[in-house]
Amino acid sequence: MKIVAISDTHDQAHMIRLPPGDVLVHAGDITNRGSIPKLGEFTAWLKKQPHKHKIVICGNHDFCFENANHDIAVNMIHEAGAIYLQDSGTTIDGVNFWGSPHQPWFHNWAFNVQRGPAIAKKWAMIPDDTNVLITHGPPRGILDLVEEDFGYTKHEGCQDLLDRTFHLPQLKLHVFGHLHFNGGKTVKSHGKTFVNAAICDDRHDPSRYPQVVEI
Repeated sequence: MKIVAISDTHDQAHMIRLPPGDVLVHAGDITNRGSIPKLGEFTAWLKKQPHKHKIVICGNHDFCFENANHDIAVNMIHEAGAIYLQDSGTTIDGVNFWGSPHQPWFHNWAFNVQRGPAIAKKWAMIPDDTNVLITHGPPRGILDLVEEDFGYTKHEGCQDLLDRTFHLPQLKLHVFGHLHFNGGKTVKSHGKTFVNAAICDDRHDPSRYPQVVEI
């Protein structure tokens, strides 16, 4: 199965040229501020993509999936022929996918959860038989750098997500975004593949390439 992974398109999905694949995965931050009209532009683009299967989660910028427009937003994704995951899963050709939009608390955005026991409860929901995990944010220490003043960088991923990831015995691939600095990169660790699929860089320029992974 060939998976094409993107994330953090921030109203600019139409700028991306996608490679072919079996499953298109979007790991959140579809929009800049959760605008329903902007989501409509995305879903019109999504519907045109030729991939047989499409899976979408949302991210901290996608307020329309967390507020009163939730049902409208989810229906728009479904009408585009895609599967929407929010602490839920789906199986495609025998491969188990699980998706979650949550990330550690960050500037009062959407789907924020406090670090520690609160967010660990979210990751405890991930089934043990998950093969492909899609979260908006990264695990700590894996493609999770952010840039601070004077060029310093630091890790801002979630430790509890990292812990859960390494206790998923059948996990093959973990796709995420959220932290743009390491976007467009793939690494392998402990027999698992990790992808920061953020298309936008820290200036919200859609300069990164989709990542393609065979599982």
